[in-house]
Amino acid sequence: MKTITIATKKKDHIVDITETVEEHLRDAKNGEGICAIFVAHTTCALTTADLDPGTDLDFLDALRRLLPQMRYRHPHDPSHT
Repeated sequence: MKTITIATKKKDHIVDITETVEEHLRDAKNGEGICAIFVAHTTCALTTADLDPGTDLDFLDALRRLLPQMRYRHPHDPSHT
């Protein structure tokens, strides 16, 4: 099993991990198999997308429109995990 650690610099950030995953798969030298990817953090998500230039910004804009800033009563910071 391989672990990929990614440090983001802002709250809403899209990181393309395609090359990193492909590199790990090449290093494994398996002819075939299954690649399972998961995220252990509660406020992170994985998705598949064709990241043409600007697609990441369009995706974030859509999320901001669909999920406006909510005013939670509980603290929503890294300490709650």
